[in-house]
Amino acid sequence: MTTGKINVSVENIFPLIKKFLYSDHEIFLRELISNGTDATLKLKHLTSVGDANVEYGNPILEVKIDKEAKKLHIIDQGLGMTADEVEKYINQIAFSGAEEFLEKYKDSAKDSGIIGHFGLGFYSAFMVASKVEIITKSYKDEPAAHWICDGSPEFTLEPADKTTRGTEIILHIAEDSLEFLEEFKIKELLNRYNKFMPIPIKFGTKTETLPKPEDAPEDYKAETIEVDNFINNPNPAWTKQPTELTDEDYKSFYHELYPMQFEEPLFHIHLNVDYPFNLTGILYFPKLGADLQIQKDKIQLYQNQVYVTDNVEGIVPEFLTMLKGVIDSPDIPLNVSRSSLQADGAVKKISNYITRKVADKLKSLFTENREEFEKKWNDIKIVLEYGMLSEEKFYEKADAFVLYPTIDDKFYTLAELKENLKANQTDKDGKLVVLYAGNKEAQHSYIEIAQEKGYEVLLLDSPIIPHLIQKIESNNNDMTFVRVDSDHIDNLIKKEETTISKLSDTEKETLKSSLEAYIPKAYTVQMQAMDSQAAPFIITQPEFMRRMKEMSQTGGGGMFGMGNMPEMYNLVVNTNSELASNILNTEDKTTQENLVKQALDLAKLSQNLLKGEELTAFVKRSFELIK
Repeated sequence: MTTGKINVSVENIFPLIKKFLYSDHEIFLRELISNGTDATLKLKHLTSVGDANVEYGNPILEVKIDKEAKKLHIIDQGLGMTADEVEKYINQIAFSGAEEFLEKYKDSAKDSGIIGHFGLGFYSAFMVASKVEIITKSYKDEPAAHWICDGSPEFTLEPADKTTRGTEIILHIAEDSLEFLEEFKIKELLNRYNKFMPIPIKFGTKTETLPKPEDAPEDYKAETIEVDNFINNPNPAWTKQPTELTDEDYKSFYHELYPMQFEEPLFHIHLNVDYPFNLTGILYFPKLGADLQIQKDKIQLYQNQVYVTDNVEGIVPEFLTMLKGVIDSPDIPLNVSRSSLQADGAVKKISNYITRKVADKLKSLFTENREEFEKKWNDIKIVLEYGMLSEEKFYEKADAFVLYPTIDDKFYTLAELKENLKANQTDKDGKLVVLYAGNKEAQHSYIEIAQEKGYEVLLLDSPIIPHLIQKIESNNNDMTFVRVDSDHIDNLIKKEETTISKLSDTEKETLKSSLEAYIPKAYTVQMQAMDSQAAPFIITQPEFMRRMKEMSQTGGGGMFGMGNMPEMYNLVVNTNSELASNILNTEDKTTQENLVKQALDLAKLSQNLLKGEELTAFVKRSFELIK
């Protein structure tokens, strides 16, 4: 037997490991199983190239709980180690970065990134164990070794009588970590971190019912047997080539990832790249509504099939964090802070690749089956519109597949929109005016007026539309978007022809003054000569003011403080209507006031602006009029 001191100059590093990693102490199991997996895969490689003269077989990892003895065992059938290798890898190399670790972390208990970075993965065991044993037998023809350490820098190393190849790590669980002797807790950790590890992981047994024999009698009792319980799928879908998988395979894997998700995904994107970095994965578009407050953090990040996190910010472009799925890359460092991730050159390349791959896939889906793509548009548009706003590279590709639906359920690309609308909706200054509604029902009367003129009206109802159309306009100088209720239709698309007003300029001024005496200050009165059959009063909301206000409310744009500004409206008065003449020519002020109020309330009613006390008064007044 030999004893020695672990190669580290600090008297006792273990309390520091425990202190600085305690917030994430569950990862000890992930680290130990990862080490066992590495040892097994290395053996597989050595046997395949003829450097290890042993039978690889079908190795597994096993996790066992011995509750009575307060022990947790992690057993692999991998390379194993000789006594010299234990000395080298466990006592020396693991602490090669210890000085740097202590210098960096001894004074501040911040979120640390030492696992993987400082070779301390194995030592994470001391976060939950008061003593750790390693019993290991190398694939080489050398005696087994037994290493014991009680959490101080001293260790003992002695021969062991283990005869099978591989390593067994025994954790003597500390009194403050007894939860890790509970089956449900270990099962939860294995499911979270090791569900897709590349080597089968055994944890206990399970009962299986044997199939009923064909000649079984009526009163046959089904037989059961105890079988090994393997908790992982070593060959998940993302590790395979897309050509090996059917649509059903992709759907099945989606439900494996999200057992509680009953809706099918709309479509998937298989990622597979090996230069200039390694990355595989599958992203799924779930069904999404128009709500920006969608639960994010549903994409799982893996490193060589080891679960790392579901916070993929910086790796996946922000607009795609609303998707679901898996990304696996050995080139993403473990346990680094988010700011470090964003600053990392490889991570930025990965983010750009994912953006490009998603855009290419969307384009091919649109091209291959446009009808199907149009059916799914309302369920995916929020992601794509957000992508156009937040990622320039995505915006550049979006013209090929982003759609602009009309209120009649026709769909145009931007190029088609320009082509189809230019003949009828270009104004006298040569600018294409794209009319849109945010709410089909609320803006129905305005839509109807526009359609009577032969104009197309889009239905753009996402909360980020004001921001998006602002961006589209800045990239297309010959084009402007206006909501259909932002002015009278003749003012929205100004043509050369003008309707003659029945009222003279003097009469219009007199009428305007009369109206302003009764109209609230939130309304700006405008005189407009229209068709005599058009509505006498129309309420509009100026495009610029409304858009800036909406942009302020949804964040990321608009003018400072505009989100809190009171609503402002235009009251467009049809000077050719009979009502305008009646109001002008009524000498009795009470009658005149009643006419104005009734007409204004009707206009407000059509815009869903008449509420509460005003609505009650309007109904009462209306009944008086029809007595």
